[in-house]
Amino acid sequence: MKFVDEAKLRVQAGNGGRGCMSFRREKFVPFGGPDGGDGGHGGSVWLRAQEGINTLADFRVERTYKAQSGEAGSGNDCTGRGGDDLYVAVPIGTVVRDAETEEQLGDLVREGDVLLVAHGGKGGWGNAKFKTSTNRAPRTFGPGLPGEKRALELELKVIADVGLLGLPNAGKSTLIRAVSSARPKVADYPFTTLHPNLGVVYCGEHRSFVMADIPGLIEGAAEGAGLGIRFLKHLQRTRVLLHLVDMAPLDPAADPVKDARAIIGELKKFSKDLASKPRWLVINKSDLLPPAEAEKKAKAIVRSLRHKGPWFLISGATGTGTRDLTEAVMGFLEEKNAGA
Repeated sequence: MKFVDEAKLRVQAGNGGRGCMSFRREKFVPFGGPDGGDGGHGGSVWLRAQEGINTLADFRVERTYKAQSGEAGSGNDCTGRGGDDLYVAVPIGTVVRDAETEEQLGDLVREGDVLLVAHGGKGGWGNAKFKTSTNRAPRTFGPGLPGEKRALELELKVIADVGLLGLPNAGKSTLIRAVSSARPKVADYPFTTLHPNLGVVYCGEHRSFVMADIPGLIEGAAEGAGLGIRFLKHLQRTRVLLHLVDMAPLDPAADPVKDARAIIGELKKFSKDLASKPRWLVINKSDLLPPAEAEKKAKAIVRSLRHKGPWFLISGATGTGTRDLTEAVMGFLEEKNAGA
């Protein structure tokens, strides 16, 4: 299925049922009086986060969701049946906004989270409710209130513990394939990743984390170059970023240090909060150089970038160093969880 991370839809709650105008007419009851029942309430529309849904693609086809209206009241003080609420399943990580006011209505981040987006109309009163001491035979009833209508904007932000960051062909897809069961497309040309991929990394019994691979960035992404920064929002929920640097680029004129600085610059342009997240340096493709030369070059890259955090030398293609990397990430996340 095509990955879709933004969608618009309309929701319409059910209308309230009409109240009833009725009078009792029973044998041996000389003064019957009004007995019209109220109309039923209209059903409301809710969004519910559900596992197993990974995109908003369904909302590109079916854009309007209507809840059931309430039924009209009837005689003998019978209230009409209320309309059933409508629950619309959305992916976990969906942010919901009002399309007209741009107000954020909610953020569904856990399985089973629900959000009321359109309130059902109230049922109209039957004529029994209008009876007074001076008006014992009212012929008035309520028509029922209309259900709320709303235009919504949905935005999916992938929920992952770890986010992979880097230029196209830095080896992000290769790394996530090496450490998880995710199988993103891998090739020797830029932009093989066109949408985020998630993989679960297992480090032992009851020890695992979710890793997200997003499309690669290039310098000028904030101005719309390449795939732009559209997918950076998927890193906003992560707790640590792994910044992959290609230490042996195919282009001999390419400079890994300059490229890494360009990515850092794009992060800062997009969001100060994202730029301030813990960012570990992962120097990839060590298999393309002799071990001693790879170690020397990696240390030179770290020094040139003045990187103060953890760094790792790995090969996503052969798996060298990936075990140490994933264990360190798991330990970091466990420490964060213990302190939460």
